[in-house]
Amino acid sequence: MNKKVAFYTLGCKLNFSETSTIARRFTNEGFDRVDFSEKADIYVINTCSVTENADRRFKTIVKQAQKANPKAFIAAVGCYAQLKPEELADVNGVDLVLGATEKFKITDYINDLSKNDFGEIHSCEIGEADFYVGSYSLGDRTRAFLKVQDGCDYKCTYCTIPLARGISRSDTLNNVLKNAREISQQNIKEIVLTGVNIGDYGKGEFGNKRHEHTFLDLVTELDKVRGIERIRISSIEPNLLQNETIDLVSRSRTFVPHFHIPLQSGSNVILKKMKRRYVRELYAERVAKIREVMPHACIGVDVIVGFPGETDAHFLETYHFLNALDISYLHVFTYSERDATEAAAMDGVIPKQVRSKRSKMLRALSVKKRRAFYESQLGTIRTVLFESENKEGFIHGFTENYIKVKTHWNPELSNTLHDIELTKIDDDGAVRFEFINAEIYSK
Repeated sequence: MNKKVAFYTLGCKLNFSETSTIARRFTNEGFDRVDFSEKADIYVINTCSVTENADRRFKTIVKQAQKANPKAFIAAVGCYAQLKPEELADVNGVDLVLGATEKFKITDYINDLSKNDFGEIHSCEIGEADFYVGSYSLGDRTRAFLKVQDGCDYKCTYCTIPLARGISRSDTLNNVLKNAREISQQNIKEIVLTGVNIGDYGKGEFGNKRHEHTFLDLVTELDKVRGIERIRISSIEPNLLQNETIDLVSRSRTFVPHFHIPLQSGSNVILKKMKRRYVRELYAERVAKIREVMPHACIGVDVIVGFPGETDAHFLETYHFLNALDISYLHVFTYSERDATEAAAMDGVIPKQVRSKRSKMLRALSVKKRRAFYESQLGTIRTVLFESENKEGFIHGFTENYIKVKTHWNPELSNTLHDIELTKIDDDGAVRFEFINAEIYSK
């Protein structure tokens, strides 16, 4: 009987794509993949270290694995495993910890699956993480996450990702296109492009620091790949989002009108302390450009509250800037000190209760912004891609411009595209609709 392996992924879309690649390595070597809640011989936890919460959740997930099978072999990989391998190895039940380069060779480190008295660590110096491993998620979602880039050369003062993932490097354009074609043959309707800093695509494509191609080259070529219904761009830095890219999306066959653009602060003083590579005026220009060519586009924003030195005046600058900006929703992060970052040693530490209050204010603003955006789209005709999950008798989906819709559960709708007219917003925030026709939408 084949050994069973289960996976749990914390963090970003990039982690999900890499978990799928690691999982395929196991299945190619004769393991059967099962759900994390089931009894398995080995549990692999792909960790994140962007927030304090992700660190804390790790121990809970290990206990969940131990409850399913007390004798199981437990391995930790990912960003937290690279940054603090000893910390993870000390967690009761953890047998193996692999860093940034070792995680893709995980089966090489597993012999007889015997439990270890202490967690075994294989973690490189982060400077050695200078080669690229392509990844994409497949088989466990309606959409696929396609990794096109890894690492980051930016030095944002609050961020540990360069320490966890190394320098900026990219997949070759030919390999990205090959992976996209493979995904298109699996009846997956949507691809989400992912990476650490995808706007920097092209750097390190052939092992050097030059840009052999640009992000604009990438999206231009991907738009030509047949068999893909939708491509969505994940988070992209405002200084790397070119007007030409926005124009391409506006007239694209496959790229959808949805942008997620990190702001982090609406105060230029705080942006400078964060070592961000733009000012708020440039950010406003990018939003204006998107609205000019795609008035119906969805625009999401990342923002951090409680950064060291953020006075009430700085926070109100951010609040008023975002309130006046024609955006669709916010992802609000409460600043948390991360070891080995510049910000952790800065003066002007903001009390936790102040950080919490500011976070609540921006989350409330996000609810208001999303509601206003949804209301602006009522009466319009959109295309929805339905998910594959029955949630309390309803099936949900997302339009091309990222409006969440719902209707009564019908398994035949799963992973299908339909033209709909948006009609009203439910109490839970999802939008009801009318089908334009009963035919499955296909191009």
